[in-house]
Amino acid sequence: MAEPAPLAFGSDTTAPVHMRVLQAMLMANAGTASSYGADSESAQLNRLLSDMFGREVACLPVLSGTAANALALSITCSPIASVLCHAEAHIARDERGAPEFFTGGGKLTPLDSPHARLTLGGVQSVLARQDRSFVHATPFDVLSLTNLTEYGTAYRAAEIAELAGLAHRHGLSVHLDGARLANALAFTGESVADVSVKAGVDVLCLGLTKTGAAGCEVIVLFDEMRERLPELLARAKRAGHLPPKMRFLSAQANALLEDGLWLELASTANARAQALATVLSAVPDVILAQPCEGNEVFVRLPAPLIRKLKTAGAQFYEWHDGSCRFVCAWSTPEASIDRLEAVCRA
Repeated sequence: MAEPAPLAFGSDTTAPVHMRVLQAMLMANAGTASSYGADSESAQLNRLLSDMFGREVACLPVLSGTAANALALSITCSPIASVLCHAEAHIARDERGAPEFFTGGGKLTPLDSPHARLTLGGVQSVLARQDRSFVHATPFDVLSLTNLTEYGTAYRAAEIAELAGLAHRHGLSVHLDGARLANALAFTGESVADVSVKAGVDVLCLGLTKTGAAGCEVIVLFDEMRERLPELLARAKRAGHLPPKMRFLSAQANALLEDGLWLELASTANARAQALATVLSAVPDVILAQPCEGNEVFVRLPAPLIRKLKTAGAQFYEWHDGSCRFVCAWSTPEASIDRLEAVCRA
């Protein structure tokens, strides 16, 4: 008798590695290669990213999103300045003080607004009150955005451009946490260049771990920020995040980016999430808590249904605001959605 489809909606990091990524790592394993990024896979990644963004970029692949964000912020935020971000941002809620640690004391200033998206008016209000000459207050060095947001909602390129333009006028750099950027792009249909460098982003953390990689996030530096690559490398080395066998990280990125596989996998995950949102929204007393614009579904469930789903073995996360988060991955089968629907109807 066949095993029932898993009800695994806890996180997209629980998904397996895509076979083409494993094959690319196996190919990179043939023979020897120079260390610390002086290898052909890493050179290919830099060329590939430069083509994707339509200009020369500098990049550094690292193992985790936390390392990517913290290192990116360490070269853009002074120890005596602050990062302006959303209160739900991963850097504020889920990285155990890593940005503050890597910046040597830089502060995070969180703002609140619906659906975990910063608003132009909210950011403008804070920046308008800033007085860099006032020694008792901490000035802002960086505006950090997250796409998808931590509530699974997407910024459009025009929204990022407005926020980035405002930040630049006030002397701030712009950092984009793109741990689920592929899912945002699959939803909006915009290009990766549209929502990053063309919109005014200075440094991008391009996430691939949640989209089929074994563990790879790429810090991408645009335009003038490329001059800070030596500092980024030095900080990465000091922090223990300069992998000697970098070819294996670069090989993962190349496998996902070369022919758009990352977007294909993200589209699959998004489609499963849309189907899941439809199923859950049809259940009496279930309320969709956030718009479903990627691969995450936030819903408010009655307590009996939560118990029922957990008894059936469903894995999901009870969020701090009382909603429940269900995440679909590139590997989530349609049968899992069907089984969850059957449990809800039983």
